[in-house]
Amino acid sequence: MGLETTSESPAPVRQIANAIAQWIDRLGTVWVEGQVAQMSRRQGMNTVFLTLRDPVADVSVPVTCSRQLFDSLNPPLVEGARVVVHAKPSYYANRGTLSLRANDIRMVGLGELLARIERRRQLLAAEGLFAQERKRPLPFLPRCVGLITGGGSAAERDVLEVARRRWPAVQFRVVHTAVQGTQAAGEVMQALGRLDRDDEVDVIVIARGGGSVEDLLPFSDEGLLRAVFAARTPVVSAIGHEPDSPLLDLVADRRAATPTDAAKTVVPDVAEETDRIQHARVRLRHVLTAWVAREQHALDTLRARPALADPASGLADRLDEVHLLRDRVRRSLRHRIERADDDLEHRLARVRALSPLATLSRGYAVVQDADGHVVTSPAQTAAGAALTIRVADGRIGAEVTDTHHEPTDPPDATRGASR
Repeated sequence: MGLETTSESPAPVRQIANAIAQWIDRLGTVWVEGQVAQMSRRQGMNTVFLTLRDPVADVSVPVTCSRQLFDSLNPPLVEGARVVVHAKPSYYANRGTLSLRANDIRMVGLGELLARIERRRQLLAAEGLFAQERKRPLPFLPRCVGLITGGGSAAERDVLEVARRRWPAVQFRVVHTAVQGTQAAGEVMQALGRLDRDDEVDVIVIARGGGSVEDLLPFSDEGLLRAVFAARTPVVSAIGHEPDSPLLDLVADRRAATPTDAAKTVVPDVAEETDRIQHARVRLRHVLTAWVAREQHALDTLRARPALADPASGLADRLDEVHLLRDRVRRSLRHRIERADDDLEHRLARVRALSPLATLSRGYAVVQDADGHVVTSPAQTAAGAALTIRVADGRIGAEVTDTHHEPTDPPDATRGASR
């Protein structure tokens, strides 16, 4: 490093750290292969921190890269991926740590294989092969189940045994194919086409046990995926175990975690369905009983009302009211008639009092000449004239023998004297 130090004149830490940083900075870039053990993306920072571990020895080194480089990786970088990093060693003097500043990251081995699968997934997803709206529903109770699997495999045994235990009457069309290797995808496609053309097959299961990514690679084949997408019959993917995720799981109408789970998915459990029917019958009986009881209670309530319990009682009350109203009408009518009769008698008495016949009955008489004119003065007749005298109960014929005029006081003078 070129520094001369002694115990009497030691160098400060900052000088040593800066010297180490300068020495490391003179090193060129290197290609490093390893496995990503840890990743850290901190909010608001443009640097991503990685830990690159040796796949054989227990040795690791921190790596930093820009956020732009990290986000541009396709497929995205995940923990456990094998990568080759082109980086330059860098020493951070403030903390005394050594790291690699990466300017290029590439997938290798399994990582490159996963990258190809990821690019294929993105391409098919953009075409809509994985869209949820085009997935077909599975039949509740299929007449026949098509099974594509390896001959004599554990996956075949699991599907058949579990399905027949759940629903003993289930029928299968089993087609044996290769489930790994270069011929597997083509054979599975042929079997799928044969079962899809069979009108009795209601659902198709493609099953295989677990394995490595390389073993499951045929089930991410683009030709097979497009064949499953174009099939008329619903397809269930049962490839590997829960962590395994070939692209067939995405394009199939239903994904099963294991072959056993596929059997449970396509065939109902006869015991569970019987229990559901029993529970449904019990619930229906309870609902019907409650409904009948409610309606009976409503009917009893209606029948308990006075109008329905004793209809005659209401009629008797109304009859009493009618009688009372009739008596009131009679009394009112009688009273009005009596009042009208009294008024008539009174008016009749007044008329009678004003009638000329009443005056005649008191001894007065009306004298009329031969022409029927009333004679009120002697000057209106002469001796020898014929007269008619009307009394209360008849007429008397008379002849004038003499007339005599008697003077009377003028009415006006009499009124004046009264005043």
